[in-house]
Amino acid sequence: MVFTIATPLIAWFRIERVDATPETRVAASSGSTYLLVGNDGRGDLTPEERRRLGTGSSEGQRTDSIILVHVPSGDGPRALISVPRDSFLSIPGQGENKVNAAFAIGGPELLVETLEQRTGLRIDGYAEIGFAGFAGVVDSLGGVDICVPFDMDDPRAHINLQEGCQTLDGPTALGYVRARYSDPRGDLGRAERQRQFLGAIMDKAATPSTVLIPWRWWGFTQSAADGMAIGDNTSMIDMGQVLLTMRGVSGGQTLSLQVPVANMNAQTSAGSAVLWDDAAADRLFQQIRDGEPLVAPS
Repeated sequence: MVFTIATPLIAWFRIERVDATPETRVAASSGSTYLLVGNDGRGDLTPEERRRLGTGSSEGQRTDSIILVHVPSGDGPRALISVPRDSFLSIPGQGENKVNAAFAIGGPELLVETLEQRTGLRIDGYAEIGFAGFAGVVDSLGGVDICVPFDMDDPRAHINLQEGCQTLDGPTALGYVRARYSDPRGDLGRAERQRQFLGAIMDKAATPSTVLIPWRWWGFTQSAADGMAIGDNTSMIDMGQVLLTMRGVSGGQTLSLQVPVANMNAQTSAGSAVLWDDAAADRLFQQIRDGEPLVAPS
């Protein structure tokens, strides 16, 4: 029991802290909303890791996934809400660009400010995981079980998967959540698979075969710490809420949503970009701000 409790505490104090709190904030919203980011940067990967994970060699920091994690204060389900990384938004002090550019230009702080200004939601905490960290977490669990929705042959993501339920190791899982060229829904399909996989990871992590086996529990918590960064205002309770929300995806307690989109391939000053359905998106964010229970899309 002492080991089970002490292990995540040790991991907690090893996690890197980053500045994710902008100077300009919006008013507090109902419930709590957190930002979960998959960091697409390759700078910290060795050449061997880049080959093993099939990430390529692009420089700079980018986001491969942007997910709002909402925990209501009252009744209603929790929610994971994906924000397309090519969303064309107003970036404070930078004009209009893809939201991914906010992270590349100003890191977590500017990304949080951009999303707060557009959604009107106060972001109460921030968590980020990189390529190697994601693969390490999956491998620490002995792989993660996932049901692949269709055949996926995607050389760019280094995967060739058959439809059906199977266990994916770290590099294969990374390819699965990164792939978009083999998905007929492009980035929207990829975002859905990312939310699906986050739920599967937490489902596997919470099983007795993980928690009650000391070496596996240690490996999971420490590999998660190695690959993560959290905002300087993000508490252990905040991270617990994020993890519980992720776990609820597999059992249906957490809604798996996407920011409403009007155009996936709009021609803009930043090139091809994603335009939101502003009216539908504003309704969604207003519901969250007002504490109205969210419902699954019909």
